[in-house]
Amino acid sequence: MEERRAGAWFALWVLFAINAMNFFDRQILGAVGEAVRKEWSLGDGAMGALGTAFTLLYAAVGVPLGRLADKSGRKWILSAGVFVWSLLTVASGSARNFWQLFVFRLGVGVGEASCAPSASSLIGDLFPPKGRGRAMSVFMLGLPVGVALSFAASGVVARAYGWRAAFYLAGLPGLLCALAVLFVREPARGASEAHGVGARRREGSPYRLVLGTPTMRWLILSGALHNFNMYAIGSFLTPFLMRYHGSDIRSANLVSMVAYGLSGAPGLVLGGMAADALAARHADGRLLVGTLAILCSVPLLLLALGRPGGETVGFMLLMGAGCALMYAYYSCVYATIQDVTEPSLRGTAMALYFFAMYVLGASLGPYGTGLVSDIFTARAAAAAGVTLHTPQALEPFRAAGLHTAMYLIPCLGALLALVLFAASRTVAQDTERLQRWMRDSSAESEVAHT
Repeated sequence: MEERRAGAWFALWVLFAINAMNFFDRQILGAVGEAVRKEWSLGDGAMGALGTAFTLLYAAVGVPLGRLADKSGRKWILSAGVFVWSLLTVASGSARNFWQLFVFRLGVGVGEASCAPSASSLIGDLFPPKGRGRAMSVFMLGLPVGVALSFAASGVVARAYGWRAAFYLAGLPGLLCALAVLFVREPARGASEAHGVGARRREGSPYRLVLGTPTMRWLILSGALHNFNMYAIGSFLTPFLMRYHGSDIRSANLVSMVAYGLSGAPGLVLGGMAADALAARHADGRLLVGTLAILCSVPLLLLALGRPGGETVGFMLLMGAGCALMYAYYSCVYATIQDVTEPSLRGTAMALYFFAMYVLGASLGPYGTGLVSDIFTARAAAAAGVTLHTPQALEPFRAAGLHTAMYLIPCLGALLALVLFAASRTVAQDTERLQRWMRDSSAESEVAHT
């Protein structure tokens, strides 16, 4: 038992490291994007398109890889995915124009497509239901740690050596993670469940089974809304600090590191602990914790955006508190997906969830926010009497345009809280239905073997 527990925690820390590098590599563009935009004279819409390019590849390969994770060795899928996305991140530094960088960033989609379904499925088989919230919070700690390291390292490197060097820096750690995951013990399907269902699943199409669960439909919608906000912040927080608050690239990235990166650690850990504690007493406990956390983040984000230009400390504290509450979402929702889905469908469930989360959320968040920023930038210029909207003429008005666009985030946060509350109303019935099937399936298997 002790050996199995040690193996589970070794696997979890390896998965944490992979997730950290996943978000480190993906966040580099958010950290150095302002330098890229100025070098190539791009608008915020174009930068948003670069920030979400990886979701296009994810849309093509995410769901098939999720199904593959339900049938094949998950650690091999992870190792191959980490290796490929690390090489393509390094290649991004060699881009000489917008379209070359766009193509290289497409390849980063392999990260999410291979990482989330396989890693979540492994965690579901390594840890029992009562501890999954905590295990998921450790895995998802890779998000704020990776983001924080990316902001810190990329900002310093970009200031000293240029933005291309920031992409080169990220390659080696990813390759080491690709090797480390090969030493993880692959658990049997359903190894941590109370009922021994193994790799069996309910009859019917795997996609229909997942989408036929009411809680999953609400969670899929919540993922799209949440990722819109998280990727909008990740793409434009540093540019916002540089334009509206007058910070240089290094200082802006350090503030972003704290507000959007390090703030996630307490949100994930405390959110996971609270979710597990309340779930032990109420079936809807995890989602109620998530609902309350998102709801409380909305006024904090509004107050942060309302700080006057130059007041970066107040902005950092308020934005950091709001982001910490937003991170609690992951601990609550990812564990709930495991609770309402049988072991042999968890890769598929996560793939479908991530399909919507990234195609409808991450792809629209930076791009949509960038387009809105461009629109309000043009309006501010027109109001000031500027008639020729060249990149140089619009530059003085980009701070006002982006500031207005950022208010999309708390507005969608309020809608997200309503969606999570709706999911909390269906989760008890869906969990009981699954447990009843697993209990009956296990009993039938025992009878067949006697």
